[in-house]
Amino acid sequence: MPVRIDSTMVGVAVPAVGGVPGIAMAGFTGRAERRTDLRMVPYPAVTVFIDFGDVTITDEVSGTSGRGGVVVGLHPGDVVGSGQEVDVLQVRLSPVMAHSVFGGCAELGGAVVGFDELWGPESEALCDRLRQAASWDERFAIAEAAIVRRCAQGRAVDPEVAFAWRRMVRTRGQVRVEGVAREVGWSRKRLWSRFGSQVGLTPKRAARLVRFDHVVHRLAAGHAAALVAAESGFTDQSHLYRDVMDFTGLTSTAAAVAPWLAVDDVAWPTSHAT
Repeated sequence: MPVRIDSTMVGVAVPAVGGVPGIAMAGFTGRAERRTDLRMVPYPAVTVFIDFGDVTITDEVSGTSGRGGVVVGLHPGDVVGSGQEVDVLQVRLSPVMAHSVFGGCAELGGAVVGFDELWGPESEALCDRLRQAASWDERFAIAEAAIVRRCAQGRAVDPEVAFAWRRMVRTRGQVRVEGVAREVGWSRKRLWSRFGSQVGLTPKRAARLVRFDHVVHRLAAGHAAALVAAESGFTDQSHLYRDVMDFTGLTSTAAAVAPWLAVDDVAWPTSHAT
């Protein structure tokens, strides 16, 4: 399905059937008239980009960039995708899934890391298979099977951490850490420590990121900021504005029309929080 991003029409492919929980995938193809920059909006997932065109992903804070295959951690800072020939497989992994797939992904932060650095020696063969696939459906099937295998071989997060993450997603970030700790039978300090070491964000920051994702998509859909603030647990509209500024460096008005969000309803139709 085509969607307009700035002045470029981009084809968006999605899997024909529902996939594995914690894994969301979409394929993007198109050609811009000139090389175009697209700034990422923070999203509550670890994002993998496998590129078959000329897209470069750059963390403008550290200056780190990558092509071909890169992984972007939770809550990227100033991460920009730049390219003209778009042919990209994008995979969003919940932090619970990403921990099993990549192991030490908690140390990623918002950094841009080469896919080969995290996946290891088999990354080149996997990328070649994806490049040679005859269709997006075949690419999705190859990628999903590889991720599921890695997940089965990896180290799972603590069940209590997985429960806390699911609760954050289910409540759209409107959850108190103390309450979740009581539910899993841990102290607040233990949940804070274990969650942070395995997910890469504190529970409070993770919940805020999930809530931000819900809020910014509601704003993009045209909902009034006052209503969104009231229904999303903010003390007032100014509190919402500060939260959006903290995550994006943009005003809520500017964030709501960010080009990166333009494809979300098409590429990730079931949920905005993995």
